Amino acid sequence: MTDVKQGNEHKASFGATMKAVFWSFLGIRKRSDYEKDSASLNPVHVVFAGLIGVMLFIGVLVALVKFAVS
Repeated sequence: MTDVKQGNEHKASFGATMKAVFWSFLGIRKRSDYEKDSASLNPVHVVFAGLIGVMLFIGVLVALVKFAVS
């Protein structure tokens, strides 16, 4: 059983985590992709990617508001 478990524990890179978080922000995820990501994504990477995504989103909103007001 240990051999089977080790074969399925392929951890995704930070770039793959950023991609998954980006698509999750948009709300466009296939169920199969979600299940694959839930098995391979590192929770710490997901938190950092989410924080980066939120900061980028807020930055874009602030820039749009400044552009619209000026």
